[in-house]
Amino acid sequence: MVATLDLDDMQGLITRGYSTLRWASFLMLSITDPAGARAALGQLTPRVTSGRAEPSDTAVNLAFTADGMRLLGLETPGPEGFPEEFVSGMTDPDRSRFLGDTGENAPRYWRWGGPATPPVHAVALLYARDEPGLGRLEAEVRQVALATGSLAEVVRLGTAELTEREPFGFRDGISQPLIEGLPKATAAGAGSAAGGEVVKAGEFVLGYPNEYGLLTDRPLLPPPHDTAGLLPRVPGGTGADLGHNGSYLVFRQLRQDVEAFWGYLDEATRRPDGSGDPDARDALAARMVGRWPGGAPLVHAPLRDDPALATDNDFGYFATDRDGLRCPLGAHVRRANPRDSLDPRPGSAESVAIGRRHRILRRGRAYADGGPGGGTERGLHFLCLNANISRQFEFIQHTWLNNPNFNGLYDSPDPLVAPRRNHRSTFTEQAEPLRTRRLDLPQFVSVRGGAYFFLPGLRALRFLCTATGEGGQR
Repeated sequence: MVATLDLDDMQGLITRGYSTLRWASFLMLSITDPAGARAALGQLTPRVTSGRAEPSDTAVNLAFTADGMRLLGLETPGPEGFPEEFVSGMTDPDRSRFLGDTGENAPRYWRWGGPATPPVHAVALLYARDEPGLGRLEAEVRQVALATGSLAEVVRLGTAELTEREPFGFRDGISQPLIEGLPKATAAGAGSAAGGEVVKAGEFVLGYPNEYGLLTDRPLLPPPHDTAGLLPRVPGGTGADLGHNGSYLVFRQLRQDVEAFWGYLDEATRRPDGSGDPDARDALAARMVGRWPGGAPLVHAPLRDDPALATDNDFGYFATDRDGLRCPLGAHVRRANPRDSLDPRPGSAESVAIGRRHRILRRGRAYADGGPGGGTERGLHFLCLNANISRQFEFIQHTWLNNPNFNGLYDSPDPLVAPRRNHRSTFTEQAEPLRTRRLDLPQFVSVRGGAYFFLPGLRALRFLCTATGEGGQR
């Protein structure tokens, strides 16, 4: 049975990526006075965009770190159900090692969100149809949020105008899961057998059944909290459901060294006489990604790009390319979404079902900022939504992308985004009779900042931004 989603209580970022709002910025905020911050955020809450309808000109969403939630009044006895990875945060030493945020990517070098930078307690995610509209929206939000000094702006993260291409030049956003219960998912039906696009709402939104047929753990408030009855009640219990219609937002600023990426490809594909070979360069780039720059998947277009397949997402790997002769076993898109190639029964519906338990909703935006020495740094503000950070985002990052032994490989983490261990990494192109191994891939992507946020439902947002009563009750 398909769950009925309460779109009026969800923040709009869950239901859409705001593709018509081509300009965005993200204001990282620090709480300096909790009582004043609640009042300021309470004034901003009516501007927050719900998931009901596509916004015409602007959109505003709000999310909070674990420390931000505590400062807003969720002290002990605190809510149950917040996962350890959210509570400890992305910069916890154990999490950093698990995510590969070590060496040059370690949080101590981050521009924001790290131990050497001001604390981040909240983020205001702002979207507008055009650049002047974004400027006006920022001014309005700052006037409301920062006027009293109870909130401070840690950093403004701007974005480039939204296009179909990410900074390395590849068409992006093709393979996105569809949330069961939304119109797009209904139109798509069950999705393809290999891609498994339609995913249970509970994988992304708290309070709905997930792919296991269960409710993902969510924060609950015991009595006597929420005496005003702002939150939904826990079925069969007396507590209040703080997590209902909320999600967890993973935010990571990723610098992409575009020059190093294409420079490496140029050098790796030079002809014997030293001249460049653009066709070979583009083909190697496609094999590292798993799609051509135009979007066509190598499974269906192994030799050249095909504009007719620019948005093709209806394919699997097991029956068509189990040995990686078309799309290499370690290609980026094959790692990020293995489709029907997962054990214990590759090629089966069970394999696809396992993959659906590790999907994320990507909501990232590219950026281009002035860097040191007057240059321009390009990259991605990676944003994704999931109901279980550990089982979804962290699993993909650690077990599929960063894993040097993924899919039976050796010393071969993701060729695009994975950190390089001891500056060593290989990329293998399967072929008959002989494979090709590309050695010593440089680091193409590095981390500039990051945090885990809770994106509450609108009722929970209003609860968080009301004054605290006696004894921490609301």
